[in-house]
Amino acid sequence: ADARDRGAPAPNGGAPLHCSFDVDACDPVVAPATGTAVRGGLTFREAHHLCEAAAATGHLGSLDVVEVNEGLANDDGATVDVALGLVASALGAVIL
Repeated sequence: ADARDRGAPAPNGGAPLHCSFDVDACDPVVAPATGTAVRGGLTFREAHHLCEAAAATGHLGSLDVVEVNEGLANDDGATVDVALGLVASALGAVIL
């Protein structure tokens, strides 16, 4: 069940929402190729839950995922994969 099914009020009066997700918020174990990697950040599941919640409002109008910099870590594209997964979650994909 999403926010609409639970009778939650529409955020922002029902106007479209913009989500800007900074990958720096994720723990470097999850997304190491970012400008300011800080231990203790969001877990993989926590990051996806935020994007899933934005999708569940039914009002997501725009999204950007920023601070992905593959030149800063040799992670074989893991950070890009996380960013792509977050976009998918914001568009309605559910990982669990």
